[in-house]
Amino acid sequence: MNAEIIAVGSELLTPQRTDTNSLWLTARLNELGVEVTQKSILGDDRDRLAEAVRASLSRVPLVVLTGGLGPTEDDVTREAVAQALHRRLLFSREICDWIEARFTRLGRKMAEINKRQAFLVEGAERLENPNGTAPGQWLDLPGGMVLLLPGPPREMQPLFEKVCLPLLRERLPQLHIATRCYRVAGMGESDLDALIAPIYKLYSNPVTTILAAEGDVQIHLRARCESPAEAEALAGELGEKIREALGSRVYSTGGEPLEAVVGMLLQQRGATLSVAESCTAGLLGARITEVAGASNWFLGGFQVYGTPMKTRLLGLDEELVTRNGVVSEAVAVAMAESVRDRTGSTYALSITGEAGPESSTPGVDPGTVWIGIASPEGAQAKVFRFPNGRARVRNFAVQTALNLLRLQLRA
Repeated sequence: MNAEIIAVGSELLTPQRTDTNSLWLTARLNELGVEVTQKSILGDDRDRLAEAVRASLSRVPLVVLTGGLGPTEDDVTREAVAQALHRRLLFSREICDWIEARFTRLGRKMAEINKRQAFLVEGAERLENPNGTAPGQWLDLPGGMVLLLPGPPREMQPLFEKVCLPLLRERLPQLHIATRCYRVAGMGESDLDALIAPIYKLYSNPVTTILAAEGDVQIHLRARCESPAEAEALAGELGEKIREALGSRVYSTGGEPLEAVVGMLLQQRGATLSVAESCTAGLLGARITEVAGASNWFLGGFQVYGTPMKTRLLGLDEELVTRNGVVSEAVAVAMAESVRDRTGSTYALSITGEAGPESSTPGVDPGTVWIGIASPEGAQAKVFRFPNGRARVRNFAVQTALNLLRLQLRA
């Protein structure tokens, strides 16, 4: 079964508020084998919301709305759903008494506007909300269902878990979702898709999604079947074909980030790592130390952003830097060799380049980065030219450095 989620509230269309309900609901629905095919955020406009509800019901059998069930005039979800379904809103004395009793327990008098929360869409079942005054509503329709849930997560989540999940389990076909996440380095999104599209296009199930970031492409597979074993087998079948096509460019088959994979390979060898960073100024070390337990294999490193720091802290020869330029193969190799010697690590990575937007090194274009790697077998460096954009260049450089080390550790 497919579903759509509509988050209601003009505040969600501002930079100050983020819709987190739809993420949480997607995870819960996925556990039931329900695929969320669309999410929408709408402001507090009754006509527009009614139109969105009608459109969603024309596409999917399950529509979940969150928010807009409060007592104020801008809380229009009840009215909009009634309008979309051509139904009346019916006042419930039972709900009104319950709301009033809640206020009494809190030592407060119920305001007149709270009576708006006692209206149910005709034919709706009340969903009790123990953490607030806005009850949820459940509508069974010919061929579909509509859920109205309160917006505050502390109200919505317990209500959905305790009330909605049992009702959904009774009504939904038993489907199970199996997922795979393959992560790829050293390959662009378009080149990757050209290679694997002929494989995944043969499958309507699993569904394949490709996501790209700087130097990192993720392939997500989602298989839906009547049993967990069938779903796992189908996701594994397609996943293995994709993995074989991509070979060593796949660095993770379980969604682990590249720094975690590098750490695992180092620990398998009983090896350690240190870093020397110029243009990335600590980003590589920060990525590495995001891994819990990184202290078992990461010794530390040097941020040598300016030339004086390269000569003072790493002991690089000033003549070598002057003769070759700070962004050069010779300097990248010397940085890697020096940090390895000074820390006693098994492996060392170095990064020196021009992140942009302008270049301070004559003859070196922005985006040019040399990455060095030193090991017991010696030291070498490679040059890369990354897409323009200071943050992108720095992120590409970090990802590429980690991938170079990964490939050497796998050799």
